[in-house]
Amino acid sequence: MSELTRVQLLWLQGKIENRIRFGRTVQELRLDHYRREVAFTPGSVFAFVRWSSNDYGTVLSRINVLQAVGPGEACATVPFVAPGAAILLQVFGWPKVERVLQQIDAIEALGIDPADVAPDHWWHVQNRMAAGQPPRPYTDLRHRAWLHRRTIMP
Repeated sequence: MSELTRVQLLWLQGKIENRIRFGRTVQELRLDHYRREVAFTPGSVFAFVRWSSNDYGTVLSRINVLQAVGPGEACATVPFVAPGAAILLQVFGWPKVERVLQQIDAIEALGIDPADVAPDHWWHVQNRMAAGQPPRPYTDLRHRAWLHRRTIMP
């Protein structure tokens, strides 16, 4: 059994787009012209975006920020993700997805890789959005505190 978390990506022009917004892949396998499979090591954080449309417009818009799990660890079932992952953030609908993408852009503007952000920040973003409140921005100071915490409490 592989220790990697695998994500199937599909792209059909103007119909379906499953993609990774951020995260460090350790393997990539091209299945055909439209499909790829990428893999993440346990503990890796990544964003998985799913979008689809029909003749009348967008029918699905979703983003998940997920953390890959190791063998035997508890995980949630997420479509296209095997064996599953810990869900740090999950939002549906384009307006909310767009706000999460803006949060990711703001983190990248600080020069921080979103895959290195404190996992509890993604919970915070989801909870604030669910409450109809704007999330607090992720700051360089918050990031340094997270990196320090990881060194003293692995």
